Amino acid sequence: MSLIPVTILTGFLGSGKTTLLKRILTEAHGQKIAVIENEFGEENIDNEILVNDTQENIIQMNNGCICCSIREDLRETLQLLAAKKRKGMLEFDRVVIETTGLADPGPVAQTFFMDEEIAEQYLLDSILTLVDAKHAQTQLDDRQEARRQIGFADQIFISKTDLVTPEEVDALTHRIRHMNPRAPQKAVHFGEVAIADVFDLRGFNLNAKLDIDPDFLKADEPHDHDHVHGEHCDHPSHAAEGQGHHHHHDDDVKSFVFRSDKPFSPAKLEDFLGAVVNIYGPRMLRYKGVLNMEGTERKVIFQGVHQLMGSDLGPAWAEGETKTSKMVFIGIDLPKDIFIQGLEQCLV
Repeated sequence: MSLIPVTILTGFLGSGKTTLLKRILTEAHGQKIAVIENEFGEENIDNEILVNDTQENIIQMNNGCICCSIREDLRETLQLLAAKKRKGMLEFDRVVIETTGLADPGPVAQTFFMDEEIAEQYLLDSILTLVDAKHAQTQLDDRQEARRQIGFADQIFISKTDLVTPEEVDALTHRIRHMNPRAPQKAVHFGEVAIADVFDLRGFNLNAKLDIDPDFLKADEPHDHDHVHGEHCDHPSHAAEGQGHHHHHDDDVKSFVFRSDKPFSPAKLEDFLGAVVNIYGPRMLRYKGVLNMEGTERKVIFQGVHQLMGSDLGPAWAEGETKTSKMVFIGIDLPKDIFIQGLEQCLV
């Protein structure tokens, strides 16, 4: 049986997760979706699209999808769904997990890599994060959960942009890009999102063959040089950029990029990454790279979440292509200098 793809839907309270989810469930995409809700004790997906309740808290919806609330552990819920699918008792093509607005998506994502039985049945496709344009700046200032949700995202949807000015949207997107340059951002109006932007993004395949994203890290190019003065500087040229455009919040979730045209020594890099993951793993939200490694003519793709990382061989470097290693690290108060210095020492 092929692996069941899973999408994690996250976002702070009131960001529009349920609106987006309803939209996905009612879209004519021909797929049956199992929804796992962990809004414990709250009313789940709007009642008018539900059909009947069962003792096991798995609800059949009138569009053929199913919905279940987590009463036990996420792992047990996933096992139950997979078992019912195998026995022909339930029919579904994929799973969407809607987290609570205060949830950290990290432990949810780790379930799919740390538990062998789950890993043998499910494939974590991506984490989608909804951001409320009206309240996001305050939430990002005040709540670490909101910042972590941005850091983990593979795709970011910004809702309620009609309630703020274009300048406020611009300032928010700039801030988010500084926190997570690897996740595309899209404005979404009342959950109207193309299914192609939601499913089969393959943002989280730790050990699978990964397509190289041709635009990998392009988003950070315009502002990468803005921060050579240091993350917290008050350089006069920054202050002059105006209120709307410069990120001047001291977010603990930050990203930084490492690039080099020199090849890495595989042994040195493995030792270094093992050491930093051992020390900083809980604070390393997401990291990803396309690497030039000594001894192979192919690109090496690696990515990870917290202490879990995987790598695989990608396509060969094209003739005439500059063999540049690019790595992005997204985490909570990571010591950029230590990482950059350590990576430089791993080069041949």
